[in-house]
Amino acid sequence: MLFAKYLFSTIGFGLLLLAAGILIYDLYQILKPRTPDKKGILSFQDDPASTQAAAPPALLRWRIAAQAAGIGLLSVLVSLSITVVPSGQAGVEISQWRGTLPSTLYPGVHFATPLMEHVELFNIRDHVFTTTLTDDPKAKAASLRVQTKEGLSVGLAVTVRFKLDPSKLAYIYSNLPQPVEEELVPPTVASLFRQAAPNYTVREMFSSRREEMVRAVAGQIAQKMAPDGVVIKEVMLRDIQLPAEYAKGMEGLLLKEQENERISVEMELKQKMVRIAELEAEAQKARDVKEAEAKAQVVVLEAKAQADAMQHTLPLKEKQIQQSKLEAAARKEATVMNAEAAAQAKVIDSKAELEKRKLQTEGESDRIR
Repeated sequence: MLFAKYLFSTIGFGLLLLAAGILIYDLYQILKPRTPDKKGILSFQDDPASTQAAAPPALLRWRIAAQAAGIGLLSVLVSLSITVVPSGQAGVEISQWRGTLPSTLYPGVHFATPLMEHVELFNIRDHVFTTTLTDDPKAKAASLRVQTKEGLSVGLAVTVRFKLDPSKLAYIYSNLPQPVEEELVPPTVASLFRQAAPNYTVREMFSSRREEMVRAVAGQIAQKMAPDGVVIKEVMLRDIQLPAEYAKGMEGLLLKEQENERISVEMELKQKMVRIAELEAEAQKARDVKEAEAKAQVVVLEAKAQADAMQHTLPLKEKQIQQSKLEAAARKEATVMNAEAAAQAKVIDSKAELEKRKLQTEGESDRIR
């Protein structure tokens, strides 16, 4: 569509130039000076055949010029009616009769009434407003200095990222100074930072309450710029430039604070080491107590086991003693009985021996007889 716009524009201006060229050429031919020949007939000076009769004056070709101009003007109007909104931009249509129209033209092809309406384009990409710490006239970004609670002048390096709300472009074009990113955002950001700075000391702004100040100012900027169609995305405080003398004092104070923090850390470390030693001693004590308790419990358990064993061992011992007594009695009886049997056996043997001898004697006697 952009090619068609340029094509119609080229054709239109070409036809308009053609129509103008035709009229200028015809007018030149009419106004061209003529000289009479020998017969008294006028002829053109540039005509080599001066002896020939001069042609009658030419007329302007109004019809052809008008047709070419009409077609060219129509092509130019068609070209002007085509509006191409590039990517990353949005447009607002302004009418000569109705003023600024409320609708927003987003990227793409749009048509407008030529010569009665035109489109103003706005960049709806993210914009960045940046301040510097030094007043360098060569630098594109302006410097921002604020007064703290102590009355000291502090330089702030601020970066604000914002974009225009596409739905409010008609309001922005009709009511706000243009361009908004140069005429409205920088003074608003600087004013709100200067209003917030007196609530903080240099030390608070530099270290302890820096994030708090940035959040507060960012909220105020977003709240103030939202009705004007400016969307604040991010506010960053990149750096702070302290007064030279204060910076030296702050450096010394920071060194002392660092030394104090170092001593505090060492004390905490020693306290932790002492606490660790105490805990280890308590743990060792607890282990010893547990070990002693365990040993005592082992002794008690052994004593209980021995007592329980004795309860079962005494009847067994008694039974063993009784059994031993019975065995001794049995052995004694057996010995007596054995002795009696042996005595009886000896008696029997003696008797047998006597009988044997007696019989032998008798036999010997009988033999002798």
